[in-house]
Amino acid sequence: MSEAIRKNPMEAKIVVCKNLAKSFTSEAETLEVLRGLDFDLEAASSCSIMGASGSGKSTFLAILGGLESFDSGEAWIGGNALHELSEKELPKFRSFYVGFVFQFHYLLKDFSALENVALPAYLGGTPRKAAWEKAENLLESVGLSGRMGHFPSELSGGERQRTAIARALINDPRLILADEPTGNLDAASAGLVRDILFSLPASTGASIILATHDPELAKDADRCFILAAGRLS
Repeated sequence: MSEAIRKNPMEAKIVVCKNLAKSFTSEAETLEVLRGLDFDLEAASSCSIMGASGSGKSTFLAILGGLESFDSGEAWIGGNALHELSEKELPKFRSFYVGFVFQFHYLLKDFSALENVALPAYLGGTPRKAAWEKAENLLESVGLSGRMGHFPSELSGGERQRTAIARALINDPRLILADEPTGNLDAASAGLVRDILFSLPASTGASIILATHDPELAKDADRCFILAAGRLS
């Protein structure tokens, strides 16, 4: 990260957002998704965000992950002033500060589970042997020790999502962003994914922000929010 980037003024917080605003403009209208949103999250903790479809949950997570820009306000993630990161700095930020778990796993179909998990570390500069060993350990930790050599097409939906969680953890991120991570899963698989995700603050020290429509999933977080009219409550 650039030395010019200011540090987080609230060291105990992994995320701090102040007066965050985001809108989308088309020929027909301007849609305000976030309206002066304030938010903070303690290190090694979890929170869930619920809201109607189109309320801005995915947009908010994309902003925190450096995947989406915002119009005004400030966002601090892991000591980094997101509003000051350059286009050249954003990929490094995404690789080493944030882990992503989406509703769809986005695994590379021509690579095994082990390769899918190891590749982000290897491409980030970790020696091959170390990257593969770490990937093995992560897959074991999510109950996939016997499935490492299988390709995504050979894995169940729950197994693919657990592989995606292992991949999200490979570079030791401080923040995990999970967008509807159980949306495509049956109840049993969703329960496994839920248990893994909410164990991460204690087991890894990472914080997690989870967007979901499922109130049963949301209630297991340390804090629960509703996103409506561009603000959290």
